[in-house]
Amino acid sequence: MRWENLGEQSAALFGTDVVSRTVDTPEFRGITFHEVRARSIINQVPGASRMPFERTVNPYRGCSHACVYCFARKTHGYLDLDTGLGFDSQIVVKVNAPELLRRELAAPRRRGEHIAMGTNVDCYQRAEGRYRLMPGIIAALRDHANPFSILTKGTLILRDLDLLRQAAAVTDVGVSVSVGFVDRELWRTVEPGTPAPERRLDVVRTLARHGIPAGVLMAPVIPFLGDSPEQLRATVRAVAAAGATAVTPLVLHLRPGAREWFMAWLARHHPHLVRRYERMYADSAYAPKWYQRRITRQVHELAAEYGIGPTHPAEHRRITRPTPPAPSRKPADPPPAHDPAPGHTQLALL
Repeated sequence: MRWENLGEQSAALFGTDVVSRTVDTPEFRGITFHEVRARSIINQVPGASRMPFERTVNPYRGCSHACVYCFARKTHGYLDLDTGLGFDSQIVVKVNAPELLRRELAAPRRRGEHIAMGTNVDCYQRAEGRYRLMPGIIAALRDHANPFSILTKGTLILRDLDLLRQAAAVTDVGVSVSVGFVDRELWRTVEPGTPAPERRLDVVRTLARHGIPAGVLMAPVIPFLGDSPEQLRATVRAVAAAGATAVTPLVLHLRPGAREWFMAWLARHHPHLVRRYERMYADSAYAPKWYQRRITRQVHELAAEYGIGPTHPAEHRRITRPTPPAPSRKPADPPPAHDPAPGHTQLALL
C-alpha cells in the first residue's frame, strides 16, 4: 500500500503514521481498518465533474456496504489496494477528520461553501459505529454555520438526530436516503452490507417526525433486474408511504473499476444478461439517454400519482432557509457593516 505521494492538488493526502487494525467482533469480522491522519479534509470537486456541488468531505475510503456497482471502487486503486473485495474490507479511516475540518472551516479563505458528504463512500457505513467521526464533523459545521448535505444508505444517521436539528437551526441542512429498489432478493445480492430497504425508509420516516425532511435518491435503477413497471411502482409507493419529500431516479452507471467488478458479478449471477449489458454500456459508462429518459418519466409519473411529485433534477436534495426580512431602522441608525446577498442558498446533493 502506498500512502505517500497520493496527490490532490499536488499535496499528499496522508502522513506515514498508518495504524492497521483488525477487530474480531461479528459486525467487523473480515474487515481491516487503516487509521490515517489526513493532511486535508475539504475536497475540491473537479470542474469537469457532473456533480452539482463543489466541496466534499469524505472521512472514509472503502465501504463495507459492498455494493457491487459502487462507482468509488477505483479510488482504492490509488492506494494500491484491491478495488474488489479489498474495497469492501480494507477501510481507510481519517481519524483526525473532525479536528481537521474545524481548522479548515476557520481558514480565512473559506466562504461557507456548501459541503456534501456521502457522495464517494457512505459516511454512515458500519465503521462509523466504531469511530464516531460524524458527530464531530456535524458539530464543526454547526459551529461555523456552514451549509451541508448528507447522502446515506445507513441507519446510523439517526444517532445524530440532535446534532442535525441543531445544525438546521443555524444553516441549511439537506438529507437524502438512497433506496434504489425494495426487491429484497435483489438487495441481498447487490447491496449485501447495507441495511434493508425498508429500514432505510424507516430512517426517512423518523427524520420527518423530528422535523428533518428527507428525499429519496432512487439509485441505482438497475436495468433488466430492477426496472420493471411493477418494481418501479413498488419502490415509489414505499417511498411515498415513508413520507419522503421527493424521489429522484438515477440509472446505474458503470465507471472503470466498478464496471469490471459488476460485470464479473453479473456473469456469475445472471449470465444471460451479460451481452445485453455489453451492448447497453458499449459506448459510455452511462446508460443510453433514451433509457434514462424512460425511467425518469415512469418514476415521475408514479411520484405524481402517489403525491410526491413532480420533481426537478436535484430539487429534493435542497433544503432552503428563507432569508429573514431585514429589521427596520430609523433614518438615524448607522448602516450595517455589510449587506448579505439577496435571496437564499440552494443546496444540492447527489
